[in-house]
Amino acid sequence: MLTENLTVEFKREYVDDIKNTVVAFANCSGGTVFIGLNNDGSVCGVSDIDGTMLRVTNAIRDSVRPDVMMFVDCKNEIMDGKPVVCITVQRGTARPYYLSGKGIRPEGVYVRQGASTVPATEAAILNMIKETSGDCYETARAINQQLTLDRTAAFFKKRNVEFGKAQLRTLQLVGEDGTYTNLAFLLSEQCTHTIKLAIFEGNKKSIFRDRCEFSGSLLSQLEEAYDYIDRSNRVRAEFSGLDRLDMRDYPPEAIREALLNAIVHRDYSFSSPTLVSIFEDRIEFVTIGGLVKGVTLEDIGLGVSVLRNQNLANIFYRLRLIEAYGTGILKINECYDEYPVKPTIRVSDNAFKIVLPNTNYGKGAEEGVRQQSGRKPGKAVPKEQREKAVVALCRENGSVARRDVQEALAVSQPTAILLMREMVEKGILVKRGGARQVRYYLRK
Repeated sequence: MLTENLTVEFKREYVDDIKNTVVAFANCSGGTVFIGLNNDGSVCGVSDIDGTMLRVTNAIRDSVRPDVMMFVDCKNEIMDGKPVVCITVQRGTARPYYLSGKGIRPEGVYVRQGASTVPATEAAILNMIKETSGDCYETARAINQQLTLDRTAAFFKKRNVEFGKAQLRTLQLVGEDGTYTNLAFLLSEQCTHTIKLAIFEGNKKSIFRDRCEFSGSLLSQLEEAYDYIDRSNRVRAEFSGLDRLDMRDYPPEAIREALLNAIVHRDYSFSSPTLVSIFEDRIEFVTIGGLVKGVTLEDIGLGVSVLRNQNLANIFYRLRLIEAYGTGILKINECYDEYPVKPTIRVSDNAFKIVLPNTNYGKGAEEGVRQQSGRKPGKAVPKEQREKAVVALCRENGSVARRDVQEALAVSQPTAILLMREMVEKGILVKRGGARQVRYYLRK
């Protein structure tokens, strides 16, 4: 006589919790549910075989996610001369299977424990996800399947990028089984990974001036965090005659690239937040997750990029937030080409830190407006005249460096930097080289 065990379950008649047992068998080693047997294994039979089989298949098809029907065989057998429904379930390949109304939570995911069907622990659920999805966090099924993507949809619309059901699949927000992936979770309003920002008095973490934390869609976090940092990026002014030259404490593009790097390359399998700390002399971006295995800090400096979150980076690329993989650190360094202070990077096994120095730190009064030192106020030189002088200097020497312009025009370093930058943006000059080897050439 049959007895109930790890792979066998008896039901006298159809009951709703049969689908729980089907889920448990699919999540474990498979098994068979017999409808028409008493608890002791004696046969009582089923009066309506066709109706019972229909109810069983409909319940499994409608209630179990992902679709488990390919692993289920429902048929009738004759035992002791009486009709019995046999539901044979194989171990599924898309575990964990769960009840659609409950989600991937202990109350929706079941396993077998001896002869009983019981809710799975969170640890067991995570292990099943890892076994079937591999080590890639992005493509693994999200534990929370009750996700909303309104903010992400609005962001796509603002950027004139299509975002519909087809894109959910092509962008890997929905897996082949129709469930949301962790990538969708990262872009949803329910995302629990956060960015913490703090402004400190002075150069140490002793006194807070302000702090905040951003959560929800990573795209919303990006916008809100950048705006917050930008409001703290003070403008210092320098006067040269009647000309006022405004210089930001930090190159805005360097801030943008450092923030994008922190979001795109973070290891989201850990729950620790991204930290942004703003001091008088620097901004620090600390991201959980060290370098990808096989990549060194020297490789990063050369522009090598091995993406931890390939699909997330692809979305940021489609949204024109990043131009090409591996250029972020190079761009940050280029922003500081003309400054004596340089960004620094520190890496540990589990963290990555980018430090952006304040280019105006120690240069003037706190209010940020100061008279150009070492020169007497005089008649303002029109910008067009300065540009003509730079063009003439380029023609004479073939190329110029920032220091050449600074000395030839008798202007300060910030004035020379701003002038050269504007001439590059206008297409008059072309910038070549890096660090101390930067030179400017006339565009042909």
